[in-house]
Amino acid sequence: MLKTTRILAVLLAIAIAQTAIAQESNSTSKAARKRAQIDGMAERTLARLFAKQPASKELYQNSYGHAVFTNVKVAFGLSAGGGQGVAITKGAKARSYMKMGTGGIGVGLGGQKYQVVFFFQTKHTYDNFVLHGWQADTSANAVAGTAGKSAESTFTKGLAVYLLSDNGLMLHADVAGTRYWLNKRLNSRV
Repeated sequence: MLKTTRILAVLLAIAIAQTAIAQESNSTSKAARKRAQIDGMAERTLARLFAKQPASKELYQNSYGHAVFTNVKVAFGLSAGGGQGVAITKGAKARSYMKMGTGGIGVGLGGQKYQVVFFFQTKHTYDNFVLHGWQADTSANAVAGTAGKSAESTFTKGLAVYLLSDNGLMLHADVAGTRYWLNKRLNSRV
């Protein structure tokens, strides 16, 4: 009887361990699929940006790294939104998957889906964004890319920002009240 109980206990422990491994594997594969989805969005967004704003390619080539986010924002007096993206060092040596959230008060009604592209001039600017997040304020409007062919593309305080909507580059786009931070689930490589 004691021997049968021990065998059953061992079999139960094996079954529990296999279940835990299967759940962990499923979670890991979900995270891998999500990372691949975000990477694809980032590549498509960069290609779109370079086609619509050719001068942005020079900033990309001269940058230490970049980040691309897809966002959804809704407004009804108050505005709120969220999204996700990836920050990548030059040559795609390091990837940090991130989240973003936005909120504010103002005149507005409706919803909008858009992408934000950041180019970081230096390692310090990139690291500060990834490790400490970034909170946009009203001064962010001054560095947002515009649709004009003659628009200058430069780094301001080590950062260049472009906003793209389904209708192309947004004029005077608002990134005020937006916060970016690391996505712990997608960055853990369990």
